[in-house]
Amino acid sequence: MKRRVLIIDNAIHRFLFKPPWHWKACLRGTAVDVVNAPSGHPLPDLGGYTHVILTGSEASLLAQRPWFEEECRLIRDAARRGIPLLGSCFGHQMLVYALSGPAALRPSKTPEVGWVSVDVIEPDELLADVPHPWHVFSFHFDEVADPPTPWKILARSDRCAVHALRYGNRPIWGIQAHPEISERKAEFLARLYLLVCGRAGRRAATDFRRPAVRDRAGHSIVRRFLSVGPAV
Repeated sequence: MKRRVLIIDNAIHRFLFKPPWHWKACLRGTAVDVVNAPSGHPLPDLGGYTHVILTGSEASLLAQRPWFEEECRLIRDAARRGIPLLGSCFGHQMLVYALSGPAALRPSKTPEVGWVSVDVIEPDELLADVPHPWHVFSFHFDEVADPPTPWKILARSDRCAVHALRYGNRPIWGIQAHPEISERKAEFLARLYLLVCGRAGRRAATDFRRPAVRDRAGHSIVRRFLSVGPAV
């Protein structure tokens, strides 16, 4: 079956934050469809899709919004069908929310805004090509904490204990950071945040003072994700 990826775009302010652009850069040569969940547009039937990617968002899963449940239904349907799922940042948290409930989500004690060093602590095919340590752009104020069985924690940072995880041995992965975002766009997003949030933002964005490290792991993660076919 030819690969066809559905990107669930969770961006609210789409004129500033355009996560599908970044994922499409890693998906060149692959058929891709995009639907924005916060807009309220119906999410498509998954027939014909081989993979699903869930993007980041300005929303917080700790503040309920009407469109959350529709996305949860799509995630559960994909899991039932054996369609591989990959979530980044909000999408990472949404996977846990949809499959295990909200109890494993909490506000971050120390938010990460900028470049972080991530340690892979559990071998997994998705992260087999990332460097050790892995330097990646992160931008989050909520996090997954103590995910229940069958979730397995794959990676962590000094201030976030769950930076990557997998739902047992099934093709369902979450990554708290943004491996898809280029250094230039990451700098733009961080500077915009600092401008809007002022002093409070500067306190949160300690990681932004670290220099960017060009690991460019996004392409290898997507390549390995696409190499996993839907379960039959």
